[in-house]
Amino acid sequence: MFKNINIVPRWIIFVIDLGICCFALIFAYLIRVNLSIDAIDMRDLSGNLLILVLINSIVFINFRTYAGIIRYTGVQDALRICYATVMTTCVLFFISLVAANSGGALVFSNVTLIIYALFSFLFLIAYRVLIKYAFSYLRNYKMDRKNVIIYGAGEAGFATKRVLEHDTTSNVSIVAFVDDDARKVGKVVDGIRIHHTADLQTLSLAQNIDEIIIAAFTLAPIKKNELVDFSLDHDIKVLNVPPLDKWINGQFSARQLQAIKIENLLEREPIRINNEEIASQISNKRILVTGAAGSIGSEIVRQLLKFNPQTIVLCDQAETPLHQLELELQDLKTGTNCVSFLGDVRNEKRMEELFHLFEPHYVYHAAAYKHVPMMELCPTEAILTNVLGTKIIADLSIKHHVQRFVMVSTDKAVNPTNVMGASKRLAEAYVQQLHYKVNHSEPTTNGNQLVKQEVTKFITTRFGNVLGSNGSVIIRFKEQIEKGGPVTVTHPNITRFFMTIPEACQLVLEAGSMGKGGEIFVFDMGKPVAIVELAKKMIRLYGLVPGIDIEIKYSGLRPGEKLYEELLTDSENTVPTYHEKIMIAKVRQQMHDLQLHFEELIELARQKQGSMAMVAKMKELVPEFVSNNSVFESLDKKESAASVVSISKVS
Repeated sequence: MFKNINIVPRWIIFVIDLGICCFALIFAYLIRVNLSIDAIDMRDLSGNLLILVLINSIVFINFRTYAGIIRYTGVQDALRICYATVMTTCVLFFISLVAANSGGALVFSNVTLIIYALFSFLFLIAYRVLIKYAFSYLRNYKMDRKNVIIYGAGEAGFATKRVLEHDTTSNVSIVAFVDDDARKVGKVVDGIRIHHTADLQTLSLAQNIDEIIIAAFTLAPIKKNELVDFSLDHDIKVLNVPPLDKWINGQFSARQLQAIKIENLLEREPIRINNEEIASQISNKRILVTGAAGSIGSEIVRQLLKFNPQTIVLCDQAETPLHQLELELQDLKTGTNCVSFLGDVRNEKRMEELFHLFEPHYVYHAAAYKHVPMMELCPTEAILTNVLGTKIIADLSIKHHVQRFVMVSTDKAVNPTNVMGASKRLAEAYVQQLHYKVNHSEPTTNGNQLVKQEVTKFITTRFGNVLGSNGSVIIRFKEQIEKGGPVTVTHPNITRFFMTIPEACQLVLEAGSMGKGGEIFVFDMGKPVAIVELAKKMIRLYGLVPGIDIEIKYSGLRPGEKLYEELLTDSENTVPTYHEKIMIAKVRQQMHDLQLHFEELIELARQKQGSMAMVAKMKELVPEFVSNNSVFESLDKKESAASVVSISKVS
């Protein structure tokens, strides 16, 4: 019934406020004469009431005290009423002062004005608060209400409480705040007690809590995981307050409260990077980012903007995503000139045009095909993009005297079991070999002087899966859960490393700035995550039960897929750097002169029906490339048989 009550017209609120002020003045008169009605001069009182109504009408109209909706009264309304009361009292005091100095009788005594000011403010606030709480109580009368705990007794926590109280659809009862700060424990805010986080479990079970809202932006990932695990075990829903940058005009609505996402639980402690060093290198430079419209490339662009480069060239062959990135960057209104350049890294003439036009100082090469099963089906595309594309950009970087070439690689290049991983390993090897060639080349002569030209530093960065990237398993699981299942996992024992896109790109910039050239930097990806456990947790975060509401099916390993990925992060295979999350991989130096071999490999890729010969050539160049669950396993068997035959002949 109360949900259908219309908002009271403003003129009614205006009249009620005037009536309350008149009552406050009468009450002030009564207190001044010790509640003796006979002692009040009615003629004097009636004249003063007329003056009061006139002054208050002018003040209320100017301060718009009647404009607020009573049932949503807040701090701003109280401040308006306070200012209006003070202004009215000051005007009445001034009128009384003028009247007394002109020889007339004192209109309002100082005692009466003080008492009036206190009681008018009190009465104006009190009736609003009473109406607010009456609506809040009657609105939820005989309705099932959700018991809620707000995790975080800071500004975000208090804002969450106000939002929920003002939202007519929320139907919640806030039971308590919890916080780590011992100084806040035991305090009461708007009638809600603040408890320590250690009491959360006892409090949740005793109060039959339905939801926990996380309103702490600095909550450590370990604590967040513990909180979510406890909540899921006890069928408590966990919601998240949106980040401050998502609040509209400093406020958010109850609709923005979202169930916590799996990405939030896989996050790690914030990383520290040397911003000053990166800024000194990148500021006022021309930067080329290939694959700029992809998930990694676009985030590299966003990260670069913080360091004020002169120009960023956004190179990609995907027209629509590139256009969307261009629109996003236009909205940022940055001082950096961001230029979209539509082109394929496999098109040497188009890339030559790009380098000739912009002469970049730095190149971040993120353009690549990355989907393992797709590249097993289309191996020629992996070679033409990942190998040829990298070769073209690297060669042009030397030709146009690029200062640094930073290549984004993958953990799948370590002991590759698929074409995609092997193609990225070949690209890594070519970039490394190119660095050593140009750095050990003979200096040129200029007249009688030897001139050592500035050479390009080639740096490779290698990391695993990133959360939320295009084609990520997490996005796939979300789609399957929202459709009602089943969720498909390739193997019960499969594991993967995960890192957030911003974290990965920050480390790319850091490694690119610290590199001396020729290194392959490996990132600390943390602990591997079991994919089936990831799927189960995602299902539970949706409030569903794995195996009952949503079925989990095992589809079998896809072509070229590993059970686990390798990063070479152990001490035997890496060298530490000054950054605890970045190591330098010890890798086998390529013995072949890749320039000639690449020409043969690319020619095989361009030929029709040349996949087997091309992959055989890849295995020759990358001896550790052993196919798994793929049609190319037959090539490994042939090599094994050939090895057995050669050994028997020798013996």
